[in-house]
Amino acid sequence: MTIARLSDLADSAACPRLVVKVGSSLLVGADGVRRQWLEGLVAEISVAKARGQEVIVVSSGAIALGAARLGLDKGGRGSLADAQAAAAVGQIALSGLWADLLSAHGITAAQLLLTLEDLEDRRRYLNATATLTRLLDAGAVPIINENDSVATQEIRFGDNDRLAARVAQAAQASAVLLLSDVDGLFDRNPAAAGATLLPEVRGVSAEIHAMAGSGSSSGMGSGGMTSKLQAAEIAERAGIALVIASGLHDAPIERVTSQGIGTLFLSRRKDAGRKAWLGGRLRLKGALVVDAGAARALGKGSSLLAAGIVQVEGEFQRGDAVAVRSENGTTLAHGLAEYDALECAQLMGHQSAQHAAILGYAPRSAVVHRDQMVLL
Repeated sequence: MTIARLSDLADSAACPRLVVKVGSSLLVGADGVRRQWLEGLVAEISVAKARGQEVIVVSSGAIALGAARLGLDKGGRGSLADAQAAAAVGQIALSGLWADLLSAHGITAAQLLLTLEDLEDRRRYLNATATLTRLLDAGAVPIINENDSVATQEIRFGDNDRLAARVAQAAQASAVLLLSDVDGLFDRNPAAAGATLLPEVRGVSAEIHAMAGSGSSSGMGSGGMTSKLQAAEIAERAGIALVIASGLHDAPIERVTSQGIGTLFLSRRKDAGRKAWLGGRLRLKGALVVDAGAARALGKGSSLLAAGIVQVEGEFQRGDAVAVRSENGTTLAHGLAEYDALECAQLMGHQSAQHAAILGYAPRSAVVHRDQMVLL
């Protein structure tokens, strides 16, 4: 059973496992923690669990909370060092807050702090999956945040929207609900006259991306509509529905499911586990640019052969994840390279029969095998 409408998020049959992302501006206001609002959200989580749903929370707010306690300006985002320090202080307060409020409903909270590498490295991704599954089986509600106290600019998600989508993928969730400070995706800037809320999106296209502005309207978080659309792309390839909705109102989940206010991104397909992981990757080590013939062959399910490669970008080793792009810059696929970058450069444009002489050893069947590749 798949999710076809917003009300399905409250149906335990259609949505047995739900990821709820809470943005910084919802959790922390000008006067500190919005405790009354958060109590209402926790009550909704309790109701969801009572009707048989499993819930995972991806919660922002650590940096904002820590910055307030340390007296840091710019909400703790003035520098990487400020953000890391603020996160270290704020995460204690954030996890304690969730634990206290959930405990009032007889629910055990669990804390997981993740970095980009935890979900980009295949082994660590599987470890995270196993931990989440065990916690949910035990009846706990995992509270997840990016580990901002140690993540650097090069190894961080940078926003919890995409983190939520990747967590949903790892946990094999049915849907992701991104609670933010907007009602959903509008066809233009929501402040513009005549702006219309889109109730449903079937596939994130270039046209849909053009509707997104950049940045966080609250100024507190790090995500904007662009990051939410990127999260929707990750989710839809893994067969997961994603909803963008406002959390500015009391009982925000009920507002989505009962009043139908929000934007539902329908899942497009359900890739197998390894391919869903590949398709959702955010950091790639390089790229292989292919000619039109190779692009057509990939579309028919073929592996990527060296003869169709016209350019090699980046420095990567065998087994690293790379993008496969057309000559016009369109990303066609993600895959695991069977050769390192130097070998790919030596082989590109050459037929398979020539590979042994070029390499000096027996070649592999493809540069990127179709079993280790996902089309985008």
